Amino acid sequence: MSDSDDTPGRYASPPCMAAEVDPTYFDPDYVDPEQARDVARWRKAERQRLRSERDAISVADRAALGEAIGAHLLGFLADRFGSLEGRVFSGYWPIKGEPDLRPALTALHRAGAHVALPLVEVKAAPLVFRRWTPETKMVRGDWNIPVPPPEAEAVMPEISLAPVMGWTEGAYRLGYGGGYFDRTLAALSPRPFTIGIGLQSARLATIYPQPHDIALDVILTEDGLQATRV
Repeated sequence: MSDSDDTPGRYASPPCMAAEVDPTYFDPDYVDPEQARDVARWRKAERQRLRSERDAISVADRAALGEAIGAHLLGFLADRFGSLEGRVFSGYWPIKGEPDLRPALTALHRAGAHVALPLVEVKAAPLVFRRWTPETKMVRGDWNIPVPPPEAEAVMPEISLAPVMGWTEGAYRLGYGGGYFDRTLAALSPRPFTIGIGLQSARLATIYPQPHDIALDVILTEDGLQATRV
């Protein structure tokens, strides 16, 4: 061995420093694959259960639920934001038994709000929001959902509704599983104020939040304000 061998050698890989890592450290974005599969299976079963319960609601009862939620929504918006004149508000077009809030959207439009609807224009990409009025001639979009036409103005919402299948006290939502709304919230800057719309009976103890799940700001049901983001 030469004298030069007394100096630290050079190696292809750095030394392991695991012993020097703070034992309280954890990676918040790490997801155990087996746990993720269990959560996905549980969510799928819950979606099916909640969807079956919602489908069983009569037409008359569904209309009454929509009317009650719409009234609570307009009251909440007035209390929280005052006038929405000139502000961009995103609603949704009801599908799959969701509460029908189109009368509330019409009332907001007449009060001067710039109402928009979300639509999928690119698969696995954030949603696009386009202006809507009661006179807008809708076209068929993704999943055959009525959406504003391509020539409708694209806007960025300041306040956005999010229909939920299930919800928690921490304002997490169980959606349809496509990830579009979470993907959109992660991409929007500034983030809009988000209002989850669901049924009181759809309350869950947890959705087992994963790193990609984003809590909403509040949840509204037919009984009024139910949850706020913690």
